[in-house]
Amino acid sequence: MRTVLVTGPGGAGRTTVAAATALAGSRRGARTLLISPDGIPGFPPSTEPAQVTETLWSVRTDSAEHFRAELLALQDQLSGVLGLLGGNRLDGEELTELPGSGQLALLQSLRRAARGDWSRDGYDLLVVDLPPLREALAVLALPEQLRRYLHRLLPQERQAARALRPMLAQLAGVPMPAQWLYEAAARRDAELAEVQALIEDRATTLRLVAEPGPAAEDALRTARTGLALQGLRVDALVANRVLPRHSCDPWFAALAAQQEKCLDHWREEWAVEAPPRELPHLGRDPQDPRDLTALTAPAGGDAALAVDDREAGRAEDPWWIEESEVAEGRDGGDGTDSPARILVWCLRLPGAVKKDLQLVRRGSELLLTVGPFHRIVPLESALRRCTVSGAALTDGVLRVRFTPDPDLWPRTG
Repeated sequence: MRTVLVTGPGGAGRTTVAAATALAGSRRGARTLLISPDGIPGFPPSTEPAQVTETLWSVRTDSAEHFRAELLALQDQLSGVLGLLGGNRLDGEELTELPGSGQLALLQSLRRAARGDWSRDGYDLLVVDLPPLREALAVLALPEQLRRYLHRLLPQERQAARALRPMLAQLAGVPMPAQWLYEAAARRDAELAEVQALIEDRATTLRLVAEPGPAAEDALRTARTGLALQGLRVDALVANRVLPRHSCDPWFAALAAQQEKCLDHWREEWAVEAPPRELPHLGRDPQDPRDLTALTAPAGGDAALAVDDREAGRAEDPWWIEESEVAEGRDGGDGTDSPARILVWCLRLPGAVKKDLQLVRRGSELLLTVGPFHRIVPLESALRRCTVSGAALTDGVLRVRFTPDPDLWPRTG
């Protein structure tokens, strides 16, 4: 299944472009599902997939309902403990969703789509209307972060021995929470792993939607490094609401000139990784699917935008390892120094500057901070047996040098 995640600076019309992308994909014959938290003119507001055209379905995420269902389920799991403490159960009608519930509802929708819960025959194309760019980056990083928290706080290998649980339960007089707690953590971890696999899949790309202008230019420049840090692949930058280039009205002509200047910058900066695609300004908000079709948005399965391992590193792993040598080596046994081999961990960080970069090695992980963005990366097995001997940021690529630890590295010869 091809997945297109659509986001961009706030107010740029990303929901409109997501719907237009889904329509374009369905017109090419792809069985398409659109997921969006917002209502779209001409689309049914159903929280289960509803048919829009012969090959297009849409579903609207309901964060309030998801929050109520999750909290009531947790309340049922804690019923024994709540009864012991004299707690009063909450009814679904009195529950009001908390901040952050929208992100969790979106992840749940992604999981259901990935598992094929909504269609026995599956979909060829999944188009997801994400929140604004900064929030979208946080949401897409959430599965990896939550899984790490679960593994650190409730490591499965350290749970109490099953043979002791009945005895401990008898002594306490209530069912021991450890068993259901670990089981619940394992279920959550499996669910998050499904969403993480969808986000990291090579057939998943991000589509940026922005209205040309100084604010959008600054937002994209800042987010570009965060996208690379998270390993997200951008297939296109959609310049939305582009004004006609020639106008007799001086006011419109000035706006069009400002847009054209911004587009020139985008054509230069994003030419390789996400060539800009322009969508015209309709002069009004789209009212129905016919208006969306008039936008001529690039389809999710457009051959020109398809993921191709041969194209300029678009579908490469976010980081890779190179092998190198340094002149200051070890004694080769004949009184001379032989070059020492080192491993170089590389990560593309376009737009990053040294003063905003922080790098810390902690055990088997690298803690990376680039400006406002942060990620904890697990090291490959080979690198865990090395010490960090240096790092450099050159031409938009971070290179961290690792020297094999003689006490941990197998000897050869």
